[in-house]
Amino acid sequence: MSDTTASLRRKIASAGDLQSVVRTMKALAASTIGQYERSVLALAEYYRSVEMGLSLCLRESGPEALSVARTGEADTRTINAVVFGSDQGLVGQFNEVVADYALKSLADLPGKPQVWAVGERVHARLADAATPLMGLFAVPISVRAIAPLVGQMLIEIEAQDSKGDGTELRLFYNRPTSDTAYAPFSQRLLPLDESWRRELVERPWPTKLLPEIIGDSIASLRALVREFLFVSLFQACAQSLASENASRLAAMQRADKNIDEMLEELRSKFHRLRQSGIDEELFDVIAGFEELIGE
Repeated sequence: MSDTTASLRRKIASAGDLQSVVRTMKALAASTIGQYERSVLALAEYYRSVEMGLSLCLRESGPEALSVARTGEADTRTINAVVFGSDQGLVGQFNEVVADYALKSLADLPGKPQVWAVGERVHARLADAATPLMGLFAVPISVRAIAPLVGQMLIEIEAQDSKGDGTELRLFYNRPTSDTAYAPFSQRLLPLDESWRRELVERPWPTKLLPEIIGDSIASLRALVREFLFVSLFQACAQSLASENASRLAAMQRADKNIDEMLEELRSKFHRLRQSGIDEELFDVIAGFEELIGE
């Protein structure tokens, strides 16, 4: 069915309305990225303080006293994995990229994986791959909502980790690589990396005198390890949210460009059709005039 000027007007109006929605979402995504990036930068100094505390405790008690750094048999070890995705759409291949990366990485590791998903869409992707799923967490909608989520995750993971059979804890998430790009990333939190612990012990202290640990050094060590887990989970969640909004921004930019091209084509077609109608009317008037003159 050929288009008419009326139908083209409706299509142009609908495309214009859609473009206004896309530009609003693009502006919202661009403004939201900043708060998560700032939260990651703000945590950097606290993360450094936690590392210094771990360095001091490891100097006093020795790495062998760290009970959370368990070593089980590789084929019997349980791998707890947290995969960060999104609840909402319009994010391009954001969930597919991190889910496929997590599935491939877990398949290459010895042990029994059990996965927690952050986000309904990545949860569905993992479920389609028959991944052993332990739970689903909602994606936080602001920086303030990240801390309660991390606390809930730690409680559930610790509840599953009561046997102490050499459990690992790994994170899988997208992290920003530029303003509108991201890449999947994995991080092993437990057991603590041996080379990293050795580097902490050998790291020079910023002052001449070492601080003194008051109370039980093992209890202080456990508290600092928990803070290390909290900060690492918080950073992973914030970086995933920044990547999600970067992906949404890129998707909205592509959609805005496509709508511009479609509007240009529709307007060009409208003008051609309108000019064709005007030409036909002029020809009819001229033909009628010539007929009258002939009579």
